[in-house]
Amino acid sequence: MNEILLVRHGETTWSASRRHTSYTDLNLTPDGERQARALGPALAGRRFVAVLTSPRIRALRTAQLAGLPVTDSDDDLAEWHYGDYEGRTTAEIQDERPGWSVWTDGCPGGESPSEVGERLDRLLARLHPLLDRGPVAVVGHAHALRVLGARWIGLPPSAGGLFRLDTATLSLLGHEHGRRVLLRWNQPPPPPLDPPTARSPARH
Repeated sequence: MNEILLVRHGETTWSASRRHTSYTDLNLTPDGERQARALGPALAGRRFVAVLTSPRIRALRTAQLAGLPVTDSDDDLAEWHYGDYEGRTTAEIQDERPGWSVWTDGCPGGESPSEVGERLDRLLARLHPLLDRGPVAVVGHAHALRVLGARWIGLPPSAGGLFRLDTATLSLLGHEHGRRVLLRWNQPPPPPLDPPTARSPARH
């Protein structure tokens, strides 16, 4: 079996301020575009039988800037639907609901952890036959991809809360001894190489 590469989109104004963003269709910030371009060298030369993205602009734009040829967008890759908590931070929500966690409580007017898990299980079922042909890349969002990672290794959706995932990072789902494993998680792209410094001509 082949591997699934997970790419979280680059920075937006709301991700920078830790505001929950699902259906709000924000563009990348200039820093987010720079982050997305920085993924390119780590992906150069890799071939995927499919590249799927969330339908949101921030995911599609990240794929484009990283040099990934998108084959399709998939609604099941959309971010967790935060319902009434869209645009709010965890700290703001916890002021009203002490102890609240998206991983256990879900969102009023939005999705529960089990609902997010069900749609990402559907996605994995669709990816399974593709993996017989080669590796697959998916470009999406923090919470949804964390649930995807948890479901890949047989953990409940709530276990995604244990997997931090920063903007513009790479993670890899694969196999070891016939079992599904996390091969890599939350890996930033390597820093660009410094250009060679000019040297004075040697004197003899």
